[in-house]
Amino acid sequence: MRNPFELYAGLRYTRAKRSNRAISFITGVAIVSIVIGVMALITVLSVMNGFEAKLRSTILGMSADATISAADGGGLTDWRQVQAAALKNPLVTGAAPYVFGQGMLRASSGLSGIELRGVAPAEERTVSDVGRYMIAGRLSALTPGSFKMAIGAELASALGVMPGDQVDLMIPDAAVTPAGILPRFRRFTITAIFKVDNYEYDRGLALINLADAQALYRMGSAVTGVRLKVRDVDQAPLIARQLARTLPGIYSVSDWTRQHANFFKAVGTEKTVMFIILSLIVLVAVINIVSTLTMVVQEKQSDIAILRTLGATPRSIMAIFLVQGSVIGLTGTAVGVLCGVLLATHVETLVPLLETLTHHQFLNPQIYYISELPSQLEPGDVVRIALLTLFLGFVSTLYPAWRASKVQPAAALRYE
Repeated sequence: MRNPFELYAGLRYTRAKRSNRAISFITGVAIVSIVIGVMALITVLSVMNGFEAKLRSTILGMSADATISAADGGGLTDWRQVQAAALKNPLVTGAAPYVFGQGMLRASSGLSGIELRGVAPAEERTVSDVGRYMIAGRLSALTPGSFKMAIGAELASALGVMPGDQVDLMIPDAAVTPAGILPRFRRFTITAIFKVDNYEYDRGLALINLADAQALYRMGSAVTGVRLKVRDVDQAPLIARQLARTLPGIYSVSDWTRQHANFFKAVGTEKTVMFIILSLIVLVAVINIVSTLTMVVQEKQSDIAILRTLGATPRSIMAIFLVQGSVIGLTGTAVGVLCGVLLATHVETLVPLLETLTHHQFLNPQIYYISELPSQLEPGDVVRIALLTLFLGFVSTLYPAWRASKVQPAAALRYE
């Protein structure tokens, strides 16, 4: 734009004559469509960010950032030396031994398969957040030789047990007796219950003391491996490679990106696909600007002809309608960003309210692993969405503005 009158005329043209309500209505529809598209895009991406962050925090809070185990897949006998060597790395903040196994829990109300993890409570706090999730009892109650157990809240509900109750644990390790080959049983006392809000752990994980697990699986002084906590989880693959080179022996070193790689890749892919799909909604919304400006150009042909006869150049005419279309896109984008930010920051409050009003749970933890709808607003997403919408809105004004610049004064005024 070379002259202020182009900006002034473009702003004036955003308001149609009172005699032509159709253009005003279509302009309103275009703005509302952009608002809805931008708001939906910001909200959905924020929810997916929150979903990923929630799963990542709970999964990494219960599992290890990295794991060291025996190269042959057997027990790790020199785990104390491995633990000490790993802690010498300044990027490793915690190391704890563990024993992993599977079994079947039986109570009076039924039975359930579980993943069994033997831990050293004092050292487990350095690599896991399970102690923070206890809703009954304490992790420190898992003392050696006590044969006490901590289980998830969903598992406790399924078995109908509470702290102080006893359960029978059966493991897939047969014992040869005069009566034949029988599975091994051991009675445990429930001493603690944790709730992670992740169905995988709340329903299928049980914790016992490390020494009890070693005795149960007849491992002697060996363990399954050593779990590590690192300073930066994004650097876990690099730290794992460093440990593999520096450890005094041949070991298998794995990190969380290998253990849960497919899951987090699927979440990232879904986020990308949702961004593309919702961007198409925004594209459809800004296309309404084309129809709006086309109708305005048709209505304003006599005005365009008069401006041309007064000395306005085709470039000036084009700039006038670029201003008009850009104002529509800017208004829709600004309102959409505001509404999207407000909705994204209050999703965690609105969803429980809707569940209460409708008496329906939107997120079944047995399906979605979590029971709450988290939201994490990323400023970068908001900026990217706003710039994309403004760009699409500007591009949609080019053709109608070009058509306006091609109006011939003599043809437009022939029947006036």
